Amino acid sequence: MTESRSLADHLEDALPQTQCTKCGYDGCRPYAEAMARGQAQHNQCPPGGAQGVARLANLLGKPPLPLNPANGVERPRPRALIDESLCIGCTLCMQACPVDAIVGAAKQMHTVVEALCTGCDLCVPPCPVDCIAMVPVTGDLTGWDAWSQAQADAARERYEQHQARRRREQAAQEARLAAKAARLAAAQAQPPDGNTPPAIDAAAARKQAIIQAALERARQKKETLRQQGLGPKNIDNPSAQTQAQIDQVEARRRRLGLNDDDLPGPGKPNDQPGTPS
Repeated sequence: MTESRSLADHLEDALPQTQCTKCGYDGCRPYAEAMARGQAQHNQCPPGGAQGVARLANLLGKPPLPLNPANGVERPRPRALIDESLCIGCTLCMQACPVDAIVGAAKQMHTVVEALCTGCDLCVPPCPVDCIAMVPVTGDLTGWDAWSQAQADAARERYEQHQARRRREQAAQEARLAAKAARLAAAQAQPPDGNTPPAIDAAAARKQAIIQAALERARQKKETLRQQGLGPKNIDNPSAQTQAQIDQVEARRRRLGLNDDDLPGPGKPNDQPGTPS
């Protein structure tokens, strides 16, 4: 029995699978579905270029259109390149990559696996130290002259694996948060005499000491980078995504009752993490 394939399936097959979101949708599949419903034009994919527009037009039975400049321009395919001397190991680029083409670990240098990079640009905006450049690697070739169907198919497979992994991680995180909430609820239950159990006091003090030590390490690293002239270059005008991450951190610090005075440093009375002034 032959499997019936929808128009959206065929349109998705005709897209380059860079998952760059330049079309205005979260990925190639949502864009294909929008075109199939008549809610999106077929000239919104810069990586596919003019050839890609022609492919989509043929499937839709519509005339080709010029690429919409609001979505970008056709260009030689780039590849992300990380300046490893500036990388601080924040992992934000790894989280942004839709095909897991960046490898590394927290607080360790990251690097790009060249054969896996789709040139989507998504790793550039979240980098807090501007250490990622998009380097053209296909000469004068653009669109489908710079990208094969085999590469597109491999990129789609990696994207689907990436999405599946994210769903597993989210489910695991939700389970951990639920378990933590249950433990906190149990810990906050007062004993009959109304006194907080000593074990809870000790655990809270240890957690606070760990947080203070981490803040001090971050302050020292930031100061070292500043002295070397390697500090963040985009802190004056951060992107909306970066600012949202900063706001989340600040909100967490407020919930924990921390402020700038909690950061030990020269001239401050509390220069040891977790030590009362």
